[in-house]
Amino acid sequence: MLDDGRTVRVTGDDTAAVYRRAADADAETRPRAHDGRPVPEAYVWCNLTSGDGSRALWLLLLPFMVVNLAHWMRPAAHRRPRTVRLYGLLVRLAGLTLTVLLVAAACEVALDLAAWQCAGTRACTSRHSWLGFLAPASGGWWSEPGRRLALAALVPAALTGLLCYLSHRTWSAYESQQPPAPGDGPGEPGGGALARPGFWYGRRLVARLRAAHTAAGLLTVAAAVATPAAHFDRRPGGPAALDALGWLLHAALLTTGAAAVAVVCRRGRSEHRPDRRLDRRLARWLPLGALLLLLLAVLYAGWSRPAWTSTGRLPGDASFGALSLTQGLLVVALAATARTLHRSRPAGHSPTDTPPGPRAALHGQGGPAVAMLACALGGVMSGGVAQRVADWLDGTGGRLPGPPVLLTWQASVIPVVLLLLLTLAARLAVRTWRLARTERARVLRDLAGRPADRERTRRIARTRAMATLTDEAPLAVGVVSAATLALGTAALIGALGTGRTPVQAAGGAHPAVQGAAQTAQALGSWLVGLGFVLFVTWGRRAYKDASARRTIGILWDVGTFWPRAAHPFAPPCYAERAVPDLTWRMATWTRATGGRLVLSGHSQGSVLAAAAAWQLTPAVRARVALLTYGSPLTRLYGRWFPAHFGPDALAALHRDVDCWRNLYRLTDPIGGPVLPSRDGTGPDVDRAPLKDPLVYGRTARHPLPAPILGHSDYQADPAFAEERRRLLARLRPDLPAPRPAPGDAADPGSAPPDTGPGSEAPPPDTTGTQGSSGRSSA
Repeated sequence: MLDDGRTVRVTGDDTAAVYRRAADADAETRPRAHDGRPVPEAYVWCNLTSGDGSRALWLLLLPFMVVNLAHWMRPAAHRRPRTVRLYGLLVRLAGLTLTVLLVAAACEVALDLAAWQCAGTRACTSRHSWLGFLAPASGGWWSEPGRRLALAALVPAALTGLLCYLSHRTWSAYESQQPPAPGDGPGEPGGGALARPGFWYGRRLVARLRAAHTAAGLLTVAAAVATPAAHFDRRPGGPAALDALGWLLHAALLTTGAAAVAVVCRRGRSEHRPDRRLDRRLARWLPLGALLLLLLAVLYAGWSRPAWTSTGRLPGDASFGALSLTQGLLVVALAATARTLHRSRPAGHSPTDTPPGPRAALHGQGGPAVAMLACALGGVMSGGVAQRVADWLDGTGGRLPGPPVLLTWQASVIPVVLLLLLTLAARLAVRTWRLARTERARVLRDLAGRPADRERTRRIARTRAMATLTDEAPLAVGVVSAATLALGTAALIGALGTGRTPVQAAGGAHPAVQGAAQTAQALGSWLVGLGFVLFVTWGRRAYKDASARRTIGILWDVGTFWPRAAHPFAPPCYAERAVPDLTWRMATWTRATGGRLVLSGHSQGSVLAAAAAWQLTPAVRARVALLTYGSPLTRLYGRWFPAHFGPDALAALHRDVDCWRNLYRLTDPIGGPVLPSRDGTGPDVDRAPLKDPLVYGRTARHPLPAPILGHSDYQADPAFAEERRRLLARLRPDLPAPRPAPGDAADPGSAPPDTGPGSEAPPPDTTGTQGSSGRSSA
């Protein structure tokens, strides 16, 4: 329908809109012309995830997005509100450390490598003439170390300001959609948190976190500028006035930093009501106070100190070690909290009380594992940038001390992680090969005596086996996370215990140990640099290539579905625009027409459909039927987000809507059953797996081989039209009489149908079919 040139936009804008065929645009005013035929319309949200080229730059925010996902991956909790709040607090603190790590990496590049090491070395400034005015040999005003640091502080400060600006701008563009009025919103939640009226509108929390993270970033820059100057002033015989000023400045930095941490520690989202109230003073004065301290730090460091010279690395290398230790402790505490939540179960509860579903990923440890991956991504990106800039500034001369020792140790463990990944990939490849052999027999049994094509049988069996790899994602995430935690701990111990790089620490050891250390350090540095270059190249290609942007859009479909509850600098949540759009459209249409509708969603669109249905009032929800296909609701969301898409919540949604049918294929790597039943007596939601391909061999009707569709083209299967027809037939007999809404002032954004002379109200058998299509959905 969307590829038809006769399609017109009914409501919405260029970012997200509802479309109908031109002949159906005014269907409600001409009911006799449609003769009771259902009117299809499509909600298009692809531009929310893969619109213009600037979206590719969101790749740089990947660690923030991943840690935000960890917030929503908590296990389902039963009567443990304090433990749930502790889980959210730990994730928010982990997100704060990522912000500090990113800004610290920018300080390492601009202040340490460029302004301190390179600008203070004659050989380096001769290779980079653009740093010549900072060289001590120039005798210029900027040649003193403190002034060089003050000038270089513009880079990380500008980065912090840019993140704050983007967070505010994307909130206004994506997440500022007002939910329905209290009287029009959902009642007492029956499907969990997603049914609460304030779930998709957390303005206050995002603003509060944005203020705290912005302040933390500016305070990190201020500390990086002031600490070297204070270290110099505290030497014996140093200026007493500057020494006292340095102590006062650090005390102010610690106090403001504690205030920023306290803001992050305050209670999180208020999902029971929309967070419309804003802490304006906090959002304004906390970042301004941090900015004022940064200016004072710049003035303090820029004060003339003729005897000060820059040698070695910039004082403050221990900050990276402190950050790594803090992140490790937070992840361990998060794992203990998740275990407590996962083991909680109300009295008298039995596993047979609700329809069975897949177990929570990693036995409830999915959130801690993903948080560990976010910290690892932040470390790799920070180390990659620092290592590449150091190599660019120094070349092969080895004249500069280079980045902090810890970053070199962390890069050295990357080859070990890759070796584990290769081993895991080999194990999964063997498993898939064995499963494909088993599937061949099943494909042949489906033929029921018809002639078999050996190569086609192999291809179908291989596709089915490859589709099961999605179910092995928890194993891969668990292995990588555990290895990252263990190897990161070893790297931290090695860096703090020796104070030297792996090659230097292995000096004097057995030649095999020296060779292993040298290989790991060289290969790790190369891999970090290569990874960073590939990362930037991928982002640049996506900026220019629309097809590549759609590929990245698949990643954002899942990663940016959730509100920014743990990190305000994560990419914006498109669902805070899409879910209110769908909710308003369904609520106003049913109120104006008195009709019922089938809400149809494919892949990630099925997740949006379920989220929008949860937000309806019980009365409207009972007038909606769901048709989902290729749906990851249980296979992915139910496993990784059990507190929000577990079997309890999905069973409650099934009870609330009029009817729900789900289609899936064995060749689909993403979609699967929604509410599976152990004994066949459970809810009638999932249809038996669809045939794929539709025709095995060549027939008179299909003279050419039918394709293996996998995750796509569900609507081409006759089963789709059959299920849609059955849902419409189920809805039609109970449709209420049409009810025009003259003067319905409580219907914002939707004008009531014309009931004047010559107009006709919609007939009872006109049923709307809402399509939730992302065009680039996963």
